[in-house]
Amino acid sequence: MALVEEGDAADSGALQRLMPRFFPAYCLLVAAITFGYALYDPFQIDGDAVAYMDIGELIRGHIWAGVVNGYWHPLYPACLTLGRVLFHSTRENELHAYYLVNFAIFLLQMVAIVCFTDAIAALRTTGDFLLGKTELRYLGLGLLVVASQRELSLGKVRPDALLQALLLFAMSSLLTHLRTGLVRYTGLMGFALGLAYLTKSFAFLFGLICIAVLIAFRWWWQETPAARALLSGTVALVCFAVVAGPYVTALSRQKGRFNFGESGALNYAWYVGGTEKMHLEPWQTEKFGAAEVKLKHPEKQLMESPGIYSYAQLPYGTYPDWFDTTFFNDQIKPKTAIKGEIRRGSRNVVLVFRYVLNHPEPVVLLALFVALGAGLSFNWRSGADAFWVVPLGLGVVIWAIYGTVNVEERYVTVGYLAIVLTLFAMLRNGRIRALAGAMILIFAVMEPMESLRKLAEMRRQESVKHLSAGWVHPETVEAVKGLNQLGVKPGDSVACIGWRGCLYDQYWARVAGVRILTEIYAPDGPADGYLEAMPNRAEAIETVRRQGDKVLVGYFNEARMTGRTAATEGWQQLGESHLYALPLNLPSGAQTKPAKVGHAPSMSDED
Repeated sequence: MALVEEGDAADSGALQRLMPRFFPAYCLLVAAITFGYALYDPFQIDGDAVAYMDIGELIRGHIWAGVVNGYWHPLYPACLTLGRVLFHSTRENELHAYYLVNFAIFLLQMVAIVCFTDAIAALRTTGDFLLGKTELRYLGLGLLVVASQRELSLGKVRPDALLQALLLFAMSSLLTHLRTGLVRYTGLMGFALGLAYLTKSFAFLFGLICIAVLIAFRWWWQETPAARALLSGTVALVCFAVVAGPYVTALSRQKGRFNFGESGALNYAWYVGGTEKMHLEPWQTEKFGAAEVKLKHPEKQLMESPGIYSYAQLPYGTYPDWFDTTFFNDQIKPKTAIKGEIRRGSRNVVLVFRYVLNHPEPVVLLALFVALGAGLSFNWRSGADAFWVVPLGLGVVIWAIYGTVNVEERYVTVGYLAIVLTLFAMLRNGRIRALAGAMILIFAVMEPMESLRKLAEMRRQESVKHLSAGWVHPETVEAVKGLNQLGVKPGDSVACIGWRGCLYDQYWARVAGVRILTEIYAPDGPADGYLEAMPNRAEAIETVRRQGDKVLVGYFNEARMTGRTAATEGWQQLGESHLYALPLNLPSGAQTKPAKVGHAPSMSDED
């Protein structure tokens, strides 16, 4: 037995020497593979992404009245603008710059993960903890690679990865303060939370909770004098207010009341209270749900059936209805809805289990460590022995806040990382440390290798489709080319029909430089079936024409767009895309051509 223990100790020592030496090379490996995704990650742009791009455009033009937005916050759009300036991008190739911005944010997340795991490891008292600082670093980066392939991919132009990095920095500063007692770390925490708020309004509530947790833990668990605990919390609050305060002030002035963002309130009204999400009008009381609705400036309804709406009153955004939905939904005040909370809560429980099942690696690894004899140390004693309370509790808080409304994977990953990494840091059993380190190293290396395999397949698929890069989207290119051929110019207004061409896939309008100011609302599927079944089609199209829009654009099934029926007559296919345009107010001499008949173009195999 002694010989076995000596062999284990030698193996453990050799592995503990190897892992720190290999760590810089591992970081370079992860960064290099992820950079490949900045080149080849496929097109994943939706309406949310376009709204952030539009805000970035307003920042670049110093149009601050349009930047202040109750639904989308400005820090991520500012990063997008910086990337576009650095790479001298135009709207035609801006996505490449945005993918590179997301890559820079990924590198920031790597630093944040290391800071967080180091802060947890440093806060622990000496003992037979299973994983050391280096092993936790490998585990954290491996989990980050998993998240970047599943819900935080570089092809998604969204702020969730940036928010995750900033919240991890904030929690790292909080844990470091609990270990050292140095007030400067509370200032760093407040600063990081302020930047997180400028990324998403969720961080306002979470920031206040972090400050309250700081004061409570210092006073209760660490038995710090109340005055010192309050001083630490006050410094954090002041730094948070210095960063977040100007935007809160600007938003409150815009809304005429104290306001730090309305995305949470609106989502509660929509998902829990049953309030109609799209195109709510003041007289539609049956669609108010549990909310109190007194709309200040609702969308202008031009026709009730079919629903036709004008967005001309909001002067910003490619698709104003989603550029700032708080403008058209101003004065929707959600009320507590018990039945809705039960219904939505049940759904969110299912989504939680789905998330865990979609991220089985750490669960399996944790179970294996426990089966091998490791145990979780839930020590409630005062001081650093209760190191796990704060990060584990804050991770649960993140899940709980989103769990009351809507659990999406990209929202809760930061909470998941906080919980999982803390649980691994709590494991004790030094006798299997060598085996545990080897298992962590295998997991950490296998994830980038799997990412490399996926990257090679992406590159192969793009070669088959003759694409020069992942961010190139033939549908958009062809649609813009077709609009230009019809005589539609940047700055023109257009109309749209159908959910796909209006809300979900509106990037064609941004690249063309046009604004969608009128919509014929058709919520499901290709719009051609809806158009054919419309009893007053001629009246509806004439209503849209009177708004002055150049063309009416929709996403259609090409096989049904024959041009030989009343519904399809006059529609022009935009290049080799699924988008079609009906001329409304085009200049004389505009180029038109008969609609094509045939199968859907091969470039859109992904649709």
